[in-house]
Amino acid sequence: MTFQQVYGYEPAVRYSAPGRVNLIGEHTDYNDGYVLPFAIDRRTTASIAPRDDRQLRVASAFDAGTVVELSLDELAPERMDGWSAYVLGIAWALREQAGADLMDKTGFDVFIESDVPVGAGLSSSAAIECGVALAFNDLWELGLDRKTLARVGQYSENHAVGAPTGIMDQSASLLGEQDAVVFLDCRTLDTAVVDLALEANGLEVLVVDTRVEHAHATGGYKARRESCEHGAAVMGVEALRDLSVDDLPRAQELLDDETFRRVRHVVTEDQRVLDTVRTLREHGPRAIGSLLVASHESMRDDFEISVPELDLAVATAMEHGAVGARMTGGGFGGAAIALVDQEARQTIADAVTAAFAAAGYREPTVFTVHAAQGARRD
Repeated sequence: MTFQQVYGYEPAVRYSAPGRVNLIGEHTDYNDGYVLPFAIDRRTTASIAPRDDRQLRVASAFDAGTVVELSLDELAPERMDGWSAYVLGIAWALREQAGADLMDKTGFDVFIESDVPVGAGLSSSAAIECGVALAFNDLWELGLDRKTLARVGQYSENHAVGAPTGIMDQSASLLGEQDAVVFLDCRTLDTAVVDLALEANGLEVLVVDTRVEHAHATGGYKARRESCEHGAAVMGVEALRDLSVDDLPRAQELLDDETFRRVRHVVTEDQRVLDTVRTLREHGPRAIGSLLVASHESMRDDFEISVPELDLAVATAMEHGAVGARMTGGGFGGAAIALVDQEARQTIADAVTAAFAAAGYREPTVFTVHAAQGARRD
């Protein structure tokens, strides 16, 4: 399906935004901590045409033939459902979170298509939100900067979609740059672009999509966030970001075992992000492998968000020469990443595929990604 096939005419403009891979820093974002994602060369495109009334009509290539329609005067989370909430929620959040006056605005016809894998932990949802947010900001002439649009995307996902995610995904999708990672302080929203220099070092990032789909709006993600909030409250801090590794012995005394392990993951993961930034700057990408592996072990053992398929992907990649590997994304399925030598890419990909077959798992989708530019008007 195309915009023309759905609406019967051609769009006026197209905007796109990338998915993201988080190099390191998992479940630290909603704890006011540090993350180190990069935008990838897999994108979601929003084709848009203004209307002469106040209706928003939304359709997509992955839900052929279905058009969801809502008036700007009726925007409310309870009026939104399914995938279209990722689009409609942005208009609502622009008004509610950013204070945009939509009273004199006209609606749009919107058509979404994407090559960001859904459910793989590569943030296909934020790619929709950020492309649409940038488009609405420009077309409605709201004048909001990209950091504000990232907050709008997060607010929409939290309150319109109902997924209790942090701000990392939207920040990566909006602020990403080519061959670089975005070092983000999730409390202050201060950012710094850090060179990855993968090409210069003969390296690539290999993604192993396990095809075990996850859903953030339900289940374990919500429980992990609640554990973190409970741990922070017991420790008397605003967020786990305010604890250091030196605070962990006291935390172990005060917290039950499960909450302590959740807290330990976040506190040590924040430190790993800081260590990775320093190591990239001082020694380059070949020196960060042990940090990636330690991150995976913490997510597997302390935060308990890995699954056997992710563990197998990481272990197999490391056994066949990867510099480092870890699961990426919210967990409970999704993807793992491996930092690999370019000449070893196919060998490692084949080894992972063979290991999945031997274990009786679904065949994974294995591909490389490159750090790419953030959301843009195409």
